[in-house]
Parts: sequence; structure tokens; C-alpha cells
Amino acid sequence: MSAASRTARTGLPALGLVAGLLLAGCGGDADAAAEEHDHSGGGVASLETTDGGVYEGLELPEPFLKPEFTLTDTSGAEYDFGARTGAGPTLLFFGYTNCPDVCPTTMAEIGVALGTVDPALAAETSVVFVTTDPARDTPEVLGEYLGRFDAGLPTRFVGLTGDQAQVEQAQLAAGVPLAQDDGQSHSTYLLLYGTDGEADVLFDAENSPSDIAHDLALVAAE
Repeated sequence: MSAASRTARTGLPALGLVAGLLLAGCGGDADAAAEEHDHSGGGVASLETTDGGVYEGLELPEPFLKPEFTLTDTSGAEYDFGARTGAGPTLLFFGYTNCPDVCPTTMAEIGVALGTVDPALAAETSVVFVTTDPARDTPEVLGEYLGRFDAGLPTRFVGLTGDQAQVEQAQLAAGVPLAQDDGQSHSTYLLLYGTDGEADVLFDAENSPSDIAHDLALVAAE
């Protein structure tokens, strides 16, 4: 991913950073500005965050609410995101399996982070990857892909797909931009929800596995 397609964190002001929700051009170069965060299925956000607080990721002054959507998991069964992810922290990412850079890097970093936290915390953490390329990412493809990243961990990564309309509605419900270019330009953000159903922090391409592990432990303790 080129430097132009992500938010640089160097030299950020301590408060009031306006970080537009990006579209990462996996193998390309595309940015998308957003309009207004709206979980009702309207626009998506120009995202105001703070830097330098208690979190290592990007702190959200106004939390994102956990979205409600139902898609198909890697076994071919229906998966109700809200109902199935309430017991512990939840990491949510939108991407696609043929992505050459952002998606495998993000999944690998999550795997490293979960390997460093308390095993009990790792076991209760839900990691959900929603494809932005449902035409190619079948349940079988998603299962094989995610198995590369969760091997040896006490939690299995969940892969979700559906028809194009369902996938787009899931993105709108989460407040991220709709993917473009057949799903190849998509949000780079990894959202972290607590058991209260709110995301107070998210991560971008500049965050490390240690950042994710640090904030996961904080959210779990809240």
C-alpha cells in the first residue's frame, strides 16, 4: 500500500485529528473522503480522533456502536454478528483474500497480538473478517485463508461473506466506506469493540501488534 493511501501519524496534534476513513488500494492507490458517521445506513465518517490518550491506537471521542448484520460464515451457516460476539472484545476488519498487502498484514498482526496477551483474553476475543469481494471469497476460500493466521491460537478467526448487497449493508452498519473496485479498495481500519457494544479505539496501518495487544487488554478490563 502506498503512503498516499493511509493516514500518517507522525506530527499529529494531540487532539482533534480529522482522519478521513480511508480506502486502501490493495495493489493500487485510492483514498475516499467520508461524509458523516451514520449507523442507520446513511453516509460514513470524517473520523475525528485523539492521539496520545490511554490507547495506543486511534481513540474515538464518540464511540462507534457495534453494527448489527447477519452474513454467512466459513461453514456456510448464518452468523449474527451482534449476537455471536457479545461475550468478549471483538476485532472487526473488512478486506478480501486476494489483497497483497493490507489484509494479510493486518491479520498477521492480530495473530501476533493475540499470541502475546493472556491466553484467556485471546480465547474470549472474537476476530471477524468480512470480505469486500464476495464474488470470489466463498466460505471455503475464507476458511482456508484465515487458517493461515489463527493456527495455534485459542480463538478461531471468523470469515464472513454474503451477496453484494449484504456485504455493502454490513459496511454501512459499521460506519466504514463502501469498498470500491470490486472490493479491492477498502477501509484500512481495524475496529475494537468492548463488551459494552462500543468501539472507543481503532487501528490503522501505522499500528503494531503490541499496540493491538495493549489496547485489547485495556478494553477487556473496562
